[in-house]
Amino acid sequence: MTDEDETSADHQAICMAAVVMTGACFCNVVNIRVSAAPVEMGYCHCNSCRIYSGAPFVTYALFAEDQVTVSHGAELLGLFNKTGISARRFCTRWGCHVMTEHPGTGFIDIHAPVLQELHFRPVWHLNYAEAVLPVRDGLPKLKDFPANIGGSGQTLAE
Repeated sequence: MTDEDETSADHQAICMAAVVMTGACFCNVVNIRVSAAPVEMGYCHCNSCRIYSGAPFVTYALFAEDQVTVSHGAELLGLFNKTGISARRFCTRWGCHVMTEHPGTGFIDIHAPVLQELHFRPVWHLNYAEAVLPVRDGLPKLKDFPANIGGSGQTLAE
């Protein structure tokens, strides 16, 4: 490693350490804190997300699970894991959707509106084969999930 590489790595570490965002559920009793930039952001069109949210698709920001902390109200976070793949977490007081844990992956996605400081910059649409509302925004539309996490990686036309 060169001095330049070390300086660049140090700079990246400082920048990442400086990223702190907070968020809260609708009634403000469950507070969360993230200490890094999202790994990715996007939209999910799967049937489970649509039914859970009551919307044609949801927004998410994906974080490493060790970067997410429930700073207040953890005892009010409910959990429901219908599929074994996604453990949905919600405020038991008013039902606000807060985040989804993905057991065994090391990642948690937070519903983007929960993090009001987040500059939402989606990179793609997931599970677009299940979409009920066409979206023409120029972003890739994945049939299901990326190949590197077990999906087909296949993209669909807008």
